[in-house]
Amino acid sequence: MSLFDWFANRQKSGPTNQERQEREIADGLWSKCEKCGVLAYTKDLRANQMVCLECAHHIRVYSDERIRQLIDANTWIPLNEGLYGVDPLKFRDRKSYSDRLREMQEKTKLPDGVQTGIGQLEGLPVALGVMDFRFMGGSMGSVVGEKLTRLIERATRERLPVVIVCASGGARMQEGMLSLMQMAKISGALDRHRDARLLYIPILTHPTTGGVTASFAMLGDIILAEPKATIGFAGRRVVEQTLREKLPDGFQTAEYLLQHGFVDAIVPRTQLKKTLAQLIRLHQPVTSPASFPTHLQEVRTFSTIPSE
Repeated sequence: MSLFDWFANRQKSGPTNQERQEREIADGLWSKCEKCGVLAYTKDLRANQMVCLECAHHIRVYSDERIRQLIDANTWIPLNEGLYGVDPLKFRDRKSYSDRLREMQEKTKLPDGVQTGIGQLEGLPVALGVMDFRFMGGSMGSVVGEKLTRLIERATRERLPVVIVCASGGARMQEGMLSLMQMAKISGALDRHRDARLLYIPILTHPTTGGVTASFAMLGDIILAEPKATIGFAGRRVVEQTLREKLPDGFQTAEYLLQHGFVDAIVPRTQLKKTLAQLIRLHQPVTSPASFPTHLQEVRTFSTIPSE
């Protein structure tokens, strides 16, 4: 028997029991950091919120994992899971848009690029939206806009804080103007939420770009970002060609935006839940002056300006 025939027979017969067992043990057991290349147990990485134990690189996580990290166990109530996208423009490039939607739904097991719901964060009720970059780059189409708008409006009615985890390439080009309209729709809902004196915190993760950055990602009362996240509107090359200038190093990173006042704080993922809980507690509405501590009631009284 030739060596070629031997390999052909091996392929036909499939892996041995030992090889199959070794493969099952190896699959998913280890994860490799895309920045430093260090291998780590996936279980240890998940316990560390998918932050590399060697270089602190924040490995990209998706909506299911993000919800697990932020929301207390057994408190998550998903909203509007039955909303699915359509193809009103009959858009087609290499594939039809309707085929792309169907493929993404089968691959990600999600109806579209965001999950929304109500849950508890360290015992505090919160309305949470989490964009998922797996679904067409987290692009914002009509379903994403509608789900986020409904989430914000429900939070306003029930007087809940809103947290949105942003991860997006921007507006979804296959829906044209219908996608761009979502920027105004979500922004309008956030404006009514703010008029009700309620809290909104966006969390900018890698990447947050395009129409998402140009709308609800930058409308927060407090804007948080993950370390080293790419945040911007147009890409670096487009900006350089438009301005005909060389951009500084680190342009469109979370650290650069913090330095220039576009972001309020950069929070490592391992500290994010704790930080959000502290901010929500600090901004809980006070129902009446009687609920103030005594010393604060006195400050409130003495600081009142007498009418003339």
